[in-house]
Amino acid sequence: MISIITASYNYANYIKECIDSVLSQDFTDWELIIVDDCSVDNSVEIIKSYTDSRIRLIRNEKNSGLKQTLLRGIQEAGGEYIAFLESDDIWRTDYLSKKNDIIQKYPDAALIFNDVELFGDADKIFRVKKIFEKNNDFLSKFTYPKNLFKYLNVQNRILTFSAVMIKKSVLTEEVFNTPVDKLLDWWLYIHLAKENYFYYIPEKLTKWRIHQKSYISAKKRRPCLINIAAYLDIYNKNKKDTALLIFIIKTLVLSGIYFIQKQFRKVQFGLKKISQRRVK
Repeated sequence: MISIITASYNYANYIKECIDSVLSQDFTDWELIIVDDCSVDNSVEIIKSYTDSRIRLIRNEKNSGLKQTLLRGIQEAGGEYIAFLESDDIWRTDYLSKKNDIIQKYPDAALIFNDVELFGDADKIFRVKKIFEKNNDFLSKFTYPKNLFKYLNVQNRILTFSAVMIKKSVLTEEVFNTPVDKLLDWWLYIHLAKENYFYYIPEKLTKWRIHQKSYISAKKRRPCLINIAAYLDIYNKNKKDTALLIFIIKTLVLSGIYFIQKQFRKVQFGLKKISQRRVK
């Protein structure tokens, strides 16, 4: 059985599509654990309307944030592997079966992830589309399973939780101890990559909804913080690893360069939009 964990918080407009995409899976041996973090819209009522016994609703007693919400779902999960699906996203009908094929073929792969299809806000998609294409090109050049520990240093190569399935045995509370809750994913992947192999499926098995209230829009990006903090956290547990310390110093420099380049691209994009408006 595969356990699916969905963190729910005020996405009543989207969560029905999310749940329906799980029900439409051609792989049927799953459980869906939805942990609601004190939504104030009618999300809970929508979730309760489903009668499939494989769907379970858990409600936090107080608003606890993403980290604690996911940990609670993991504690309740009965599957050997855990798939994450954000409550505003959708899976292709063969999502679970494709992942299960990899589990059977490569049991040493602790984390399996895939390419994504963007939908929703056209303007936001236009801004990030090339980044996604380049990321897919980068990931597709490797042979998997592979250790990606040193390839997660400057940017997060796994761009949404909704594309990730992880072996439950490696998901300890320790790897969730991020200093920035909104950047939990990058912190988690770096820690898991230290001792584990990942597998990338270059297929758009996930539809990632981009909108004004989406998690990616709300993130406060700190490219020179969370990645360095994650690597330093690992180094502090083994201070004899001189090679890792040198790698962290290089990563700090590269992160600064990447941040400057990113800001420059934003300025270029803004100037291009202004130019287009003037032409019109």
